[in-house]
Amino acid sequence: MIRRYREADRAILMEITITCFPKVSIDRNIEDRFGTVGGKDWTWRKKREIEADISACPEGILVAEMDGNVVGYITCRLDLESRVGHISNMAVLPACQGRGLGKQLMQAALDNFRQKGMELARIETLAQNEVGARFYPKAGFVEVARQIHYAMPLSS
Repeated sequence: MIRRYREADRAILMEITITCFPKVSIDRNIEDRFGTVGGKDWTWRKKREIEADISACPEGILVAEMDGNVVGYITCRLDLESRVGHISNMAVLPACQGRGLGKQLMQAALDNFRQKGMELARIETLAQNEVGARFYPKAGFVEVARQIHYAMPLSS
C-alpha cells in the first residue's frame, strides 16, 4: 500500500535510508576515499538530505507499507514556477524489493506531479547505482546528462 508521509514515519525513513544507500551515496564514496569529514559520517549527511526533503515538501513524500510496516519511500519536491517535479530520494528495503513497491511509489509520485500541474519529472542517480540504471528507464525516464563529482581535502 502506498500512502502519504506522516511525521511518525520520520525515524523509519532514516533507517531505510541508511540500509539502502551505502553503495549509492556520494557522501559514502567521499568517506571511503578520504575518511569522515567534520567528525560526521556519510549516514549523518544522508539523513540530513531526508530531513531537508521533509522540511521542504512533506506533502511530496510517499511511503510504501507491507503488513502495516513502512518498507520504502519516495521524496519529491515540486517547483510550481518551472513546472518541474524533482524526485530527490527513493528507497525500498532489500528484503522487500522485487515486489513492485518501487514501481508503485514511482507511479504515485508521477501521478501526484501530474495532479499538481508539473510538466516534467526529474531524477538523478549515480552511475554505480545498477538498480536505478535499470529501473528509471523502465519507468519512462530518459538520460539527458552525466555529471562527475569531484572532492578534495582542504587540510594538509
